Amino acid sequence: MEKNQQSPAYGGQALIEGVMFGGKRHTVTAIRRKDGSINYFHVLKESSPVRQKLKKIPFVRGIVALIESAGLGSKHLTFASDHYDVMPGEEKEKTEEETSKLTMILGVAAVGVLSFLFGKFVFTLFPVFLAGLFHPIFPGKTVQILLETFFKLTLLLSYVSLISMTPLIKRVFKYHGAEHKVINCYENNLPLTVENVQAQSRLHYRCGSSFLLFTVVVGMFIYFLVPTDPFWLRIVNRILLIPVVLGVSFEVLQLTNAVRNVPVLRYLGYPGLWLQLLTTKEPDDDQVEVSIASFNKLVEIELNGVEVLSEESPLSPESEMSAVNL
Repeated sequence: MEKNQQSPAYGGQALIEGVMFGGKRHTVTAIRRKDGSINYFHVLKESSPVRQKLKKIPFVRGIVALIESAGLGSKHLTFASDHYDVMPGEEKEKTEEETSKLTMILGVAAVGVLSFLFGKFVFTLFPVFLAGLFHPIFPGKTVQILLETFFKLTLLLSYVSLISMTPLIKRVFKYHGAEHKVINCYENNLPLTVENVQAQSRLHYRCGSSFLLFTVVVGMFIYFLVPTDPFWLRIVNRILLIPVVLGVSFEVLQLTNAVRNVPVLRYLGYPGLWLQLLTTKEPDDDQVEVSIASFNKLVEIELNGVEVLSEESPLSPESEMSAVNL
């Protein structure tokens, strides 16, 4: 597959037994079904003139992208959790017991954008309270912010390490690695074969895991600009600065990706890559096949429209109500 200079920057998300890829106008998920077949789900990216203008404003575009990703990601997460473990044609109405499958993937979502949005409030404030407990011993502003940052990093790394021990999350992290390998193979202008994809790195500069880490580091520097005392003002500042931290972190992520091939500057993105050593695993060949199928279907739909979804790979009932999402 050849990639020209005008090709969009593709992104993705690992799911239960599948991978979602997104492009300029569409998002597509491919999952491995219980019978070994691959099933697709697609959603069209809805757009508006206002949203398009916001996406062009630095520091604001990151917030818009996160909100958009959260909405789209939830649809793909639900599809994967509801269909990966049933035979094609045996789908049925969800019962209370089946709904619990969505709960199973919350650990995965917490590493991604969706649950990050919902958990950011707690992730921001809990370390503040922990650092505040040490205020009688370490009252200085600098020390308090460093303590707060230390607790955030500890919380992040501990949580990711803990959930990575479960069999379900281990498999999802393998699909995460497969997603990155496909993107790297595509960006290196290589044909998307299992052999070529497996030869690629499972790490990528634009990963959401890197974004999570950057919010911690960027937040630390931003917090130095505002007061930490009294404690109630510190809490208010942290809440009000959440969108600022997210917006700046998004720009830092884009910057590290832009300079990843520049000597010396490429190291700016290394901390995020190190975190990906926890959030990605080396995939099996069958997982790479699913990731390749998802990406190829996305590119086909972008070029030729939804009609390329064949009868052999039918849409799910849910996706028939929406357009393709890349």
